[in-house]
Amino acid sequence: MRVALMVEYDGSQYHGWQAQTGLRTVQQALERALGRVADQEISVVCAGRTDTGVHATSQIVHFDCDKERATRAWIHGANSFLPKDVCVKWGAVMPDDFHARYSALSRRYRYVIYNTPIRPALLRCNMTWQYRQLDHRVMQEACQVLVGEQDFTSFRSVECQSKTPMRNVHHLQVTRRGDLVIIDITANAFLHHMVRNIVGVLMAVGSGRKPATWVKDVLLAKDRRLGAETAPPYGLYLVAVTYPEAFHVMQSSMTGLPFLLDE
Repeated sequence: MRVALMVEYDGSQYHGWQAQTGLRTVQQALERALGRVADQEISVVCAGRTDTGVHATSQIVHFDCDKERATRAWIHGANSFLPKDVCVKWGAVMPDDFHARYSALSRRYRYVIYNTPIRPALLRCNMTWQYRQLDHRVMQEACQVLVGEQDFTSFRSVECQSKTPMRNVHHLQVTRRGDLVIIDITANAFLHHMVRNIVGVLMAVGSGRKPATWVKDVLLAKDRRLGAETAPPYGLYLVAVTYPEAFHVMQSSMTGLPFLLDE
């Protein structure tokens, strides 16, 4: 049987999603918990591999298992064995043609910036602090040149293994809620560090260090060296993965934190 799960996690204490020998990762924690429920080894496939320090409210995974278990058993059983900063939120038995990565139509990320002169003591690993005042309206206007199917070479890391730099950004919005600047971006898929590199460029524009037209200049240059510094991982969340309706996958599970809820 093939099972899909939605997983929420605080990535601040993990070396990313992907299993790595000798390092604490989300994938290893989840597979270990599911293995105890199944009483056999479990290998999971995810919708999007998150980096060290990056979080998720709605990561989707699938796995195959010979053992029959009720959906409730997968959810609550796994949660009983998982560390407190990882939680299964939803699950369902899926058809064999469902694939957490390749069946996905889009992924949505949210980046949260705490924009005040004084650094935060609370939630410091769950948002990125920027002491320079950011003009979210300038950022919103400047970022619209990134919407559509384009070559994002300037926004991919040098370690990116994707065969193509082409990605289709469906939606990109910058808003402010008090001291928080929130960047929402949806695309068919993302390159390695793509979101954080976009955020780095937008913060340079929002702080006035670069003009709004610089975003287009960086895009057209197709050269990562001409962009800004990669933004820190702490403020980044995978918040939704969209699939064809036929699979009936739960679309999103925004946590109760106000900055992760849609207005």
